[in-house]
Amino acid sequence: MYMRKVAIIGAGITKFGELWDKSLRELFVEAALKAVDDANVDLKEIQALYVGSMSPGLFAQQEHIAPLMADYLGLTGIPATRTEGACASGGLAFLRGVMDVMSGLHDIVLVGGVEKMTDVTTERCTYILATASDQEYEAFHGLTFVGEYALMARRHMYQYGTTKEQMAMVAVKNHRNAVKNPHAHLRREVTLETCLASPMIAEPLQLFDCSLVSDGAAAAIICPLEIAKKFTDTPILVAGFGQATESMATHDREDITKLRSTIWASQKAYKMAGVEPKDIDLAEVHDCFTIAEIMAYEDLGFCKKGEGGKLVEEGETEIGGKIPVNTSGGLKAKGHPVGATGVAQIHEIVLQLRGEAGERQVEGAELGLTHNIGGSGGTCVVTILKRL
Repeated sequence: MYMRKVAIIGAGITKFGELWDKSLRELFVEAALKAVDDANVDLKEIQALYVGSMSPGLFAQQEHIAPLMADYLGLTGIPATRTEGACASGGLAFLRGVMDVMSGLHDIVLVGGVEKMTDVTTERCTYILATASDQEYEAFHGLTFVGEYALMARRHMYQYGTTKEQMAMVAVKNHRNAVKNPHAHLRREVTLETCLASPMIAEPLQLFDCSLVSDGAAAAIICPLEIAKKFTDTPILVAGFGQATESMATHDREDITKLRSTIWASQKAYKMAGVEPKDIDLAEVHDCFTIAEIMAYEDLGFCKKGEGGKLVEEGETEIGGKIPVNTSGGLKAKGHPVGATGVAQIHEIVLQLRGEAGERQVEGAELGLTHNIGGSGGTCVVTILKRL
């Protein structure tokens, strides 16, 4: 079957943070209109909408958000669909939009992600996020996501000698990058000493090992590659993608120091794009906790299993290193409005491949990867973008 090639012609993002003065719909509309302007398209040209959001019903008491967003964009009448895959909801929305255009169903599609998380208490937020875990065997017994990743971290330390200092280095790097990102939630550098002296959340994970609770939205406009030059001189090709699942409950996994969903999804993406891990110039990975970034290095093939801590310690994932990771500041410092994260990763790679990332620009970047995880690895979406 013939499948059309797909290009990104526009991208937009809001500021991430505690945005109490903006509603769920206002955030999405802001990001969407920025993407529309960036793509030089007319709103009336958009033929379909895909919105990623994990839990607007629990966070903002609003379900059925896809037609709501279409309405407030003035797009009533077009098909509008919400996707949900926990923290991978945005990545899934992007993937479904790409598949739509590839199939020939629609030509110009708006994809986006949004979450409004800070209007609830920390305890309520923890409960809502835990709904993405296995309720009967994990959440019922009090296991939260920080607890799950703490188990992964402890086992990784035991098997491979990974240290708390190496995990803290991930936080230091990502905070340094976020200072250069005007949209980031926490634009403040931190020291290794500060990270290691921060409060313990779930041993061995401390406060600065954990990503932020944020509000925000991101969006992109996609179309067939064959017409992309009508809108922009710098279209970005969707070169490959992959989606995979893993056992929801961590106790069902053969090895909790790796996420097989990442391994399987990335293998599909590399095959479709016709590239290997060594060809990737930069990546935005799902660093919900610092150990998650270290595991992602390994599962994506940027280093051998067990060598992720060494990779960050040697500076290879810094801007200017062998494989810069999370130039945006990542979930750790850019912020993590869960439904928006996957599309925000796309936004960063688009900026980088266009050469528009300013102080955090990776020189000569031609091939970028995004890695979006749902829950503790139950869902993974990997996308590879290419500069033309």
